[in-house]
Amino acid sequence: MFVNILGWLLILALAVLFGLLARRSWRVKNRFLKWVGVLLSALLALVFTLVSVLVLVGMVKAYTPHKVAAPELNVAQTPENLQRGEHLANSFCTSCHSTTGELPLSGGIDMAKDFPIPLGSLVTVNLTPAGPLKDWTDGEIFNILRHGVDPQGRRLVIMSNARVRYLSDEDTQALIAYLRSQPAVENETPNPPDRVNMLALLMLGAGMLPDGLPSVAGPVLAPPKGPTVAYGEYILSFQDCRNCHGEDLKGGKEGQLAPIGWNLDPVKKWSAEQFITTMRSGVNPEGYHLSENMPWKQIGRMDDIELQAIHAYLASLP
Repeated sequence: MFVNILGWLLILALAVLFGLLARRSWRVKNRFLKWVGVLLSALLALVFTLVSVLVLVGMVKAYTPHKVAAPELNVAQTPENLQRGEHLANSFCTSCHSTTGELPLSGGIDMAKDFPIPLGSLVTVNLTPAGPLKDWTDGEIFNILRHGVDPQGRRLVIMSNARVRYLSDEDTQALIAYLRSQPAVENETPNPPDRVNMLALLMLGAGMLPDGLPSVAGPVLAPPKGPTVAYGEYILSFQDCRNCHGEDLKGGKEGQLAPIGWNLDPVKKWSAEQFITTMRSGVNPEGYHLSENMPWKQIGRMDDIELQAIHAYLASLP
């Protein structure tokens, strides 16, 4: 943050400098030099002023604390919670919080490296008891998952845009229970985890970067588990498929930060068995190998009922 503030002050100083140069150029007696100096200096002053304003707006958005009161929560370490939490972590969280794609969730992946433009570093946190998790209450972990805000009120770039906030209250508590039960893995990750650069702040101020998903108010409930459209819709509500494949799952768009996923309409032609095989082998019925950018290995760890539900939901889309 300190480096970005210095950078903003430098841009502001340049705006003032070129403004003074424009004023000084107005006093030049040579008419040609006078107008060239005034126009060029004024244009640069205007550009640096606009940039400084946008960066300032970006800093306000990025650095303003977003304190959210942590709920009083004491998650039970029951066998059911631990089993469900491990399943969620293995089929969902490992795609970002594990360098091997396997449990435990020791973090250390710079998510910004997959972006098409350099925006700084966004390193996933070590979520084993050896990381900052040990200093967080269950309610504070709940807030990170539900609101994308850490205990210090810092809005986490990836988590504030992640759809994990739509995970049901019951599943969120199961995930918290599992996080507590993991073996401690020593892997020091940056604190704070997000270190965005000036370009990111400029784009954030200009509205060119997402400013986080809206917070979820009230309890989140999951439908009964089954190979149904409703349960498939629930799974895809908290999975991040839409970040790549588009809000309507009809394919990503040029300019998005996430990798551009293809239109999922062809899945309608597959049987549920073919869909399950694709998610577990990485090869679709046409023989196409899925990209390693897609977390198909993690998705393939879901059980048959969950994958059947996803297929049913995708097949139901217009």
